[in-house]
Order: sequence, then C-alpha cells, then structure tokens
Amino acid sequence: MVNITYDASGSLNWLNADADPPATVVYNPGDIAWVLASTALVWIMIPGVGFFYSGLLRRKNALSMIYLSMMTLAVVSFQWFFWGFSLAFSETGSSFIGDLRYFGLKGVLEKPSIGSSRIPSIVFCVYQLMFAAITPMIAVGGFAERAHIGPLLFFVFVWSTLVYDPIACWTWNSNGWTFVLGGLDFAGGTPVHISSGTAALAISVYLGKRRGYGTEALAYKPHNTTYVILGTIFLWFGWFGFNGGSALAANLRAAQACIVTNLAASVGGLTWMLWDYRIEKKWSAVGFCSGAIAGLVAITPGSGFVGSPAAVLFGFMAGTVCNFATQLKFFAGYDDSLDIFASHAIGGVVGNILTALFAQKSVAGFDGFTVIQGGWLDRHWIQLGWHLADSVSGLGYSFVMTTIILWTMHFIPGLRLRVPEETEIIGIDESDMGEYAYDYVGLETELKPSAYGRSSAYDPNMRESSLKERSSA
Repeated sequence: MVNITYDASGSLNWLNADADPPATVVYNPGDIAWVLASTALVWIMIPGVGFFYSGLLRRKNALSMIYLSMMTLAVVSFQWFFWGFSLAFSETGSSFIGDLRYFGLKGVLEKPSIGSSRIPSIVFCVYQLMFAAITPMIAVGGFAERAHIGPLLFFVFVWSTLVYDPIACWTWNSNGWTFVLGGLDFAGGTPVHISSGTAALAISVYLGKRRGYGTEALAYKPHNTTYVILGTIFLWFGWFGFNGGSALAANLRAAQACIVTNLAASVGGLTWMLWDYRIEKKWSAVGFCSGAIAGLVAITPGSGFVGSPAAVLFGFMAGTVCNFATQLKFFAGYDDSLDIFASHAIGGVVGNILTALFAQKSVAGFDGFTVIQGGWLDRHWIQLGWHLADSVSGLGYSFVMTTIILWTMHFIPGLRLRVPEETEIIGIDESDMGEYAYDYVGLETELKPSAYGRSSAYDPNMRESSLKERSSA
C-alpha cells in the first residue's frame, strides 16, 4: 500500500519513513490538479503542431503530417517510460545526463518530484512527458514532403534519447550544468525550441532540396489556411499549460506566466502581420499565426521571470527577428520548408537573451519561495553570459548530434529517410500511407503526363477517376 493519507483540509500527506526523524510531506490537491490539467493542455499542442504544419504543405502531404504528430506522441511516451524520464530527471545523474535510476518508471510515484516538492514524482513525470513529446514533433516538420514515415519511428526514439534528454537534464535537473550555473529557463527555450529548431536545420541540410526548389513549382500557397489557424488555436490554447503549468503549482507565478504568454503571442502576431503587410498590402492570416507562434516561443524561457511590460518587447522582437530570419534559407541555400529554424531556434535564442535582460527576482518570487538573482534589470550582468553559453551549447549540440543520427541511419538498411523523386512526386500520403486527407483532390498541378512515366506508382491502365483519388495538387 502507498503510504498516503489525507488531513482535515483534504491535502495529501506522505510519510517519509526513511528520513531521520520521519517527516510528513504535504501535497496540495489544487497544485496537483493544475499540473494535471496543464498536462492535458500541452497534449493538445502536439496535434496542434501537426495541423499547423499540414495546412502549410501541399494536399498530397497533408495527412502524413497530422499522423506524424500522433506517432511522435506514441513513440516518445514509450521512450519516456523506458528510460527517457530517468535520463532527464534522475537525482543521481551527472551534470549532462541522468542515469537509469528510474528505468521503466521504477520508484516514480508518491515521493516528491525533482522539479518541485509540492507535487509527487508521478505528476511531474507525466507533465514533463508532454514536453518530451512535442519537441521532436517540432523537429519532424523538417522532414516534410521528402522523408519516409517508417524510419521516423526510429529517429524520434533515438533523437529523444540522445538530444532532448541531455539538454533537458542540463537545463532543469538540479545537477545540470546550466541549472547549477544559474541559467533561467522557465519552460523550455533551449530544451524545446532551440533543440528542435536546430534539429530541423540539420534535417533540411541532410535531406537536400525538394524537387523543383527555386522554381515556381514550390511557390505554392498553403493548401489549407483553416488548418493553420486551427493549429495555432490548439497551440495558443495549450501554451497556457506549457508556461503556466511550469510553475508546478496553482499560484500567482502561474497566473503571471499565463498573462505574459498571451500578451507576447498577441504582440508577436500583430508585428509579423504588419511586417508582411508592408510588402503585399494584404492582411495575412498565415502571417499573424506565424508571428503568434514566434511570440509564444520567445516568451517560453522567460514566462516565469518577467513582468507584463517586458512581454510586449518579447512579442515585438520575436515577430520582427523571426520574420526576417525566414530569409536565411535563401542566403544559406537550405530548404527549410516550414521555417522551423527561423521560428523556433531563432525565437528561442531571442527569448533566452531577453530573459537574461529582463528577468526579475520579484517576479520569480510571486510563488512565495523561488529566489533568483535576476537579470540586467536587477543589475545581475553575468546572467546574459550564462544564457549565451546555454543557447550556443543547445544550438551546437543539437545540430551535431542530429546530423550524426541522420547519417548513421543513412547507412543502415531500411532506415534511410530520403524518398526518391518518384515518391516525392506522388506525395507521402499516397506512397507511405495509402490514405488521404480528402476524398477528392485535384490532379493538374503536380502530377503531369511526363511525370507518370517516372513514377513507380503509375499504372498506364489506371482510369482517370482513380488517378484523381490517388493524387494531390
């Protein structure tokens, strides 16, 4: 039996019999409820990423990206149970990565969590699982339209183990080098956004350019702007749990994290939209959604450390810097089809730097017990150096390790990710799934008679009606 009782107020009491003398740990049910509710909020963000990405792509790849969001969640859920949580959050690990103390979630239940003594370990574990699941899903967008689905199962498991878990450990584990140094990352600027955005860059470089890169063939508009907006709604909605839940308690600091999250997203969306308006004189829904995501990314590391006025600057800087960063791919010559590096890696760096400048010990103390030295507003100048070191480490480590994983898979039979040109022509939905996002899609713009002969999926006896069902614009 678990040694849990309830006191007169309804709080959970756990007796730590191993302590000398034995001590009782009290868990507030409200804190547990808030973190579990935040878990559900972050869960909905994962298909939100899928819908956001799917809407930006072409019809022939629309379903696969939504499917990949659920596949990623499933793979990481097993990985987290197997050894992911232990590698990231075991108390006996090193400054870089944990050990296997909690292998198979052994011993993860009623004891106080490493993240906060106010919630039990099992609650912290399931909450952090959602962060571990959404991170590789952000990176998976780099594979859009040109990678086989099967090998991605393997990639997600290995990437989570070798990239996400070490970065999460050094950022949030009490033994982690960034944590010990004094880095401030409330909800995942480096572990989530810099790591995934940089991984997407490495993926884009490894895969090479899509067919038709640099021509009108890839000058297509998002096939479903409604999906883009729907994905943004899921993400914005879930981000209240992503940032607010990172307080790990239902308190004023959680409320402050929620208000700055919403404010930064709003300003970021308006800023990006206005920057786009200056060029096309159109009020772009995709531009607004892209800016809102950039604002949410930037405020993530600072959401529990900065005041509301600073959140306006976070949103403005993210909407501006990330907007212009989308042009980097044209100068560097890589094909980042969804601008993941510009939005997440660059946005994460912007957030880390601004957090170092505007973090306040008074805001961190809204929960009644957190003590920090603050950032430049509190005349703590070294904070910027720590955050720059953390950001550069996250960028470098994620890029190098992701590249090693990709090229190792490249030489393992059955794990090569890049699809041949024929598969790229007909789309991932058709070639790898045999299922489609829509009952009927057009045939004209992508599948042309000259391409049929090069496609392994082409059957010269196939009727035109059948072709229309099997293809996408």
